Formats: sequence, structure tokens, C-alpha cells
Amino acid sequence: MATIDSGRQQVREFFGAKAVGWEKKFPHDTPAYAAAVGELGLRPGGSALDAGCGTARALPLMRSAVGATGTVVGLDLTPEMLREAARMGRHRDGALIEADGARLPLRDAAFDAVLAAGLVHHLPDPADGLREWARVTAPGGRLALFHPIGRAALAARRGHALDPDDLRAGHRIGPLLAATGWELVSLDDSEERYLALAVRR
Repeated sequence: MATIDSGRQQVREFFGAKAVGWEKKFPHDTPAYAAAVGELGLRPGGSALDAGCGTARALPLMRSAVGATGTVVGLDLTPEMLREAARMGRHRDGALIEADGARLPLRDAAFDAVLAAGLVHHLPDPADGLREWARVTAPGGRLALFHPIGRAALAARRGHALDPDDLRAGHRIGPLLAATGWELVSLDDSEERYLALAVRR
């Protein structure tokens, strides 16, 4: 438990220091977010969770999909990111909640879809997070594990070699999803994006 709590604190400190101006570093990512949200199959009146929402870039896109009668929630561990989201007006598109992505203060089967952008590999125990997201997703609901560029391009950007045993690699993410209540239905790990799309069993 101490190691997990330490991991959460490290994530909070890492992203907290980068919150102000975060989106200015990646100004061209919104179309990729829009495409990922489009894959969730949201409908007017539906419900969507952005887990690890950061500055909540996806919330306006989700609100547009579910309309005024739908429910949109952005959840993040880092208060600085949520403050930046509110400063940008994202609180008008959905509720912003400070909470751990693997310990959700949300009821069972509350959502039709969950987006987790750049999050799963930051969790101290990814299986815990995936199980929690399954718990709050209605049967047949969708999960999008997303990043606006692919793993190889991201590794190159950071000056690293691509880890063949990365959690998000196809041979690992499929079995992990299956063990935590999901079925992987498609995987796009191209230069342009990473998108593992799964359905709640």
C-alpha cells in the first residue's frame, strides 16, 4: 500500500508542476481527442467519464455528444490540473472531481463510456484502475485507452526506445482488459494515435 500511495504522490507532483500551460505544449491534439470520443458511441442523454482528465480537453467534446440532458464527469488526481481546467471554462461542460482514477467515488454502472487518455500506464496498479472503470460502466459500455500519438512516436519524442513489453502493447493490453471485465475490440497503435477500444462484458 505504501508503494502504491507513493506512486500516486509522484504522479500528482509530476503533473501538478506541468499543469499551467499544459495544452499550449500540445496545441494540435484536439482533433485526435475528437476522433477518440467519437469512437465511444455516445448519444444524446448518455453519460461519459473522462478518467485522468487533466485539463479536461475532452469534456466539451463529450458534452457535445451527450447534449444538455447527458452527464459528463472529468476526474483527476491532480488539483492543479483541475484548477487549470476550471480556468479554461471546462467546468461548464461537466463536473470536475478530484479523485484517484483507481478509487472512484462513483456508483456502479453509472456511465455509458469511459475515456482514459494517457493514464493507464501511470497507475501504480493498472488492473485496479481497469476494474474500477469496469465497475462504473454499464454492461455493453465502452472504454477508450487513448493517447494522441502512437507509442513509437511518443518514445521517439522522449528519446527512448520503444519497450516491446510495454503494458499498452497488444500482447499485454488484451489479456489485461479481459482479466478486468473488458473485451478488446480494436487496437490502433499507429504513428498518429494509440487507441485501445474495449467493451464492458
